Amino acid sequence: MTSTITLAIAVPLEAELVEQIRAVDPSVTVLYEPELLPPERYPADHSGDPAFKRTPAQEERYWAMLNSAQVLWGFPNESPAGLARIARENPRLQWIHAMAAGAGGAAKASGLDQDILQKFKITTSAGVHALPLAEFAALGILNGFKRSAELAQDQAAKTWPELRIPTRLVNGSTLVVTGLGEIGLETARIARALGMKVSGTKRSVEHIDGIEEVVDNTGLPALLATADAVVNTLPGTAFTENLFNHETFAAMKPGTVFINVGRGTVVDEEALLEALNNGQVSYACLDVFAVEPLPQDSPLWDHPRVMVSPHTSALSAAENRLITERFCSNLRTFLDGGDLPHLVDTVHFY
Repeated sequence: MTSTITLAIAVPLEAELVEQIRAVDPSVTVLYEPELLPPERYPADHSGDPAFKRTPAQEERYWAMLNSAQVLWGFPNESPAGLARIARENPRLQWIHAMAAGAGGAAKASGLDQDILQKFKITTSAGVHALPLAEFAALGILNGFKRSAELAQDQAAKTWPELRIPTRLVNGSTLVVTGLGEIGLETARIARALGMKVSGTKRSVEHIDGIEEVVDNTGLPALLATADAVVNTLPGTAFTENLFNHETFAAMKPGTVFINVGRGTVVDEEALLEALNNGQVSYACLDVFAVEPLPQDSPLWDHPRVMVSPHTSALSAAENRLITERFCSNLRTFLDGGDLPHLVDTVHFY
């Protein structure tokens, strides 16, 4: 490790959080030029205002700043193209910290070959979004069990049903979480607090305290047959694409509540619609989709038992602070020559 490190802030960040990064170690030179960064439109708007344009002189300064650094906060311009450019132009680059938990998708979309990707490390903000995503998953479970979609329809129609239709108890029901990583385990914690029994999947099967049963994807169909609710937290990879397909939904028992806070490509949306229409899935709460923004002609928009969230459930006003705290811890590890956590797997891209 070199005795001095230059770190460049590539995407918008509050000045007080930049100072928090500077305070990690005096050997780190932090380059931060806010006039070169698009203003945030809302907290943790890492892409910034799309109307912002640098002058040619500012563009030159921006890339000169990034190319002088060994460490970057954020992908340049928060885009795969920016990642590709910096990787090819900056031979000193050692580490980029990505704002997203699922930065593997951007790394794959950059088109960089393995020879280039092996020259530097990419870490993600995995775990920072665990609590808001888990809370959103709990919202989806409660919505499904308490018939909130039907209540909203009745309210809009000013209908007071003659028959009192019971809701389902969350307490004592069974949840299956696909992907028992940090988001999945936080979801499991909240679900257990609601009295649910939780099982789930993990690539490496192992005992996890508080989890009834852990299986890999080959054991998923049998697990789904026991589920009252299913929460997907899996990333989008070649190994998870369309994991939830016609056969997977058919393995569920009728009336299962389905929530997706992982990636949209994990779900075959045609199969999900079929499961909704035949009652195999009673309610779906979806924050992610195979194509985003969700196309206007998607039947999911108008389905009476679907909640569409525009991939915002991970956002919170505290996000930048939490990412900064995570990054500062990682920076200390980096300076001490330790192993960085949450590295992007450049083979499976998650």
